[in-house]
Amino acid sequence: MNQLLNSILVFLILTGFLLLASSRLVACIRAVAIQGVLLGFLAIAAHDGNQSAFGVLLPLVSVVVKGIILPWLITRAMRDADTAREIEPLISYNLSVLIGAAALGVSLWLGQRLLLPNQPTSFLLVPAAFFTCLVGFILLITRRKAITQVLGYLTLENGVYAFGAAVALEMPILVELGILLDVFVAVFVMGIAIFHINRQFDHIDTHQLVALSDRVR
Repeated sequence: MNQLLNSILVFLILTGFLLLASSRLVACIRAVAIQGVLLGFLAIAAHDGNQSAFGVLLPLVSVVVKGIILPWLITRAMRDADTAREIEPLISYNLSVLIGAAALGVSLWLGQRLLLPNQPTSFLLVPAAFFTCLVGFILLITRRKAITQVLGYLTLENGVYAFGAAVALEMPILVELGILLDVFVAVFVMGIAIFHINRQFDHIDTHQLVALSDRVR
């Protein structure tokens, strides 16, 4: 089980680097979908199978929501916006990968020094969770497209979810359902916003909205 858990965490880290390195929105959406599937199985593997029926069912619901429904909504928003690539990020993709490598090093350092109430079943659990959160921050800060920023938000939430799986022996059912509902509603609202932004301004570059705000002032 520990070997399976480590494999899931390694793939989670690799999807983070894929998000930082790829300009194709479809590839980024698939990476986030893969993260959603991995996190569902992570929540089961992290507890070494010592879970109730609800403890197994909820991660599977998470897989459906994060791995299928949310990526489908974002893909639909991408098609409605008629955009396929992040053309001009604030920093280059090579630099993004280098920053991601540095973030991974910081995450490994923090994982060794952070005191937790429960000992994780794998030494990679906390570093992988921190790294996923940092990847989400990088996407939110350095990307211009609204869709990519939505993916950054989802990646950040995935990191928080992974950290919860690392430190919590049991997550209350209502809390986990509340998190899934919040994420679903947030992505649904963001999809509507992206559609209206594209309809009014023929683009979804958020930096152009800042320029518009400056002109209004």
